[in-house]
Amino acid sequence: MPVDHTKTIIELKNISFAYQKEHVLRDINLQVHLGDYLGMIGPNGGGKTTLLKIMLGLLKPSQGSVCLFSQPLDQFRDWPKIGYVPQKAVNFDANFPATVYEVVAMGRYGKRGLFRRLNASDKKMILESLRQVEMIEYKDRIIGDLSGGQQQRVFIARALSSQPQVILLDEPTVGVDLKAQEAFYQLLQKLNQKLNLTLVLVSHDIDVVAHEATELACVNTTLIYDKNPQDFLKDDRLKLLYGHGVKYILHNH
Repeated sequence: MPVDHTKTIIELKNISFAYQKEHVLRDINLQVHLGDYLGMIGPNGGGKTTLLKIMLGLLKPSQGSVCLFSQPLDQFRDWPKIGYVPQKAVNFDANFPATVYEVVAMGRYGKRGLFRRLNASDKKMILESLRQVEMIEYKDRIIGDLSGGQQQRVFIARALSSQPQVILLDEPTVGVDLKAQEAFYQLLQKLNQKLNLTLVLVSHDIDVVAHEATELACVNTTLIYDKNPQDFLKDDRLKLLYGHGVKYILHNH
């Protein structure tokens, strides 16, 4: 089915956010359209994760408005449309005694309700989500026994199990080795191009974002936005954003 790339699914208008009167974000305007692969980069403390949490409704902006699928955030209820993959290192207890299948099943409860029993359709979607991330053979393994890269694939499967239209990822390769990172980014590209899944990726890896994403948002309190990420690397805006010269390493994808 053709994707309507003109359909806006996330819209931020005049977003500002402050911690104890110190501005982290100031006057951010941004749209994410259906089928986009938006990469968000910026220096530490620049506000990338804060902006992602505002999109998810986890933080309330000091001013401005958020719309999800053309609805104001405070009226939006169809949360299974939005998947979220947080940083593994700060959000996951490696000793959590759940199987891969059980972790992915958690994503279905957001669609059906916490106290409703999973039916045959749910179970089929859980298995399909694991196939999409190439983790079906690990479904009975304990999640804490997997490598960091494998765990992040499971968390993507958990997000996919609710059949979202967009997934927001907050530095998902933190603590993951380089080889697994490259495989992980290839998976994201496949989900975007073959499943037409909209992605919003927060990352420190400037080169990966520039070469994989279709849109680039550079956040350092304010926003620099570009629809051609590779061209962005060739001008002075990146240097201005970070305040110094930036070196990046080419990845072979």
